[in-house]
Amino acid sequence: MDQPAAGTGPKNADEEAEALAAVERHHAGMLKRLTALTETLVNAVRGRDAVAEHSAHEVLVEWCEDDLVPHALAEEGPLYGGPRNLPEGRLLVDGMLAEHQVIVGLVEELRGSTGVDAAVAAGSIRNIFGLHLEKENTLLMPLIVATPGLSLARAVEGLHELVGEAHVHRPGTGSGSSV
Repeated sequence: MDQPAAGTGPKNADEEAEALAAVERHHAGMLKRLTALTETLVNAVRGRDAVAEHSAHEVLVEWCEDDLVPHALAEEGPLYGGPRNLPEGRLLVDGMLAEHQVIVGLVEELRGSTGVDAAVAAGSIRNIFGLHLEKENTLLMPLIVATPGLSLARAVEGLHELVGEAHVHRPGTGSGSSV
């Protein structure tokens, strides 16, 4: 399915705005959590607290594996498919896919590192992810919303990895039902 965000009829502006807001809220929450986990690890490393460092490292790696990487992978089909088929979206999407690869590589680096190396990897993940989210929020999602034939609401429908649990809507249930 190359263009999963494609729609068959006119878009519902309220649904598009709701989807955009839900994704932006989810992104903000993810970045806030990643920042807190990174700061915890960095502070433990700075304080030379091996027990706190080990714990912070484990929690951060687990969050990356359970939340960050699945979020990135979930975007690649539904959110990126439609814009990637547009001349004005192809380079942006290709660049964002490359960022996913960098993030996954940094998570692998984080998994195998300790001390300052782990803190550097964590900070790099946070910084790249923050930049990545900024591009999604200000470039990619507005492109989807503004493009006839693409629908952000349909692209993220049912995907808690993209919008968070509280905002997942089952197809055909309308915007008022959540799972």
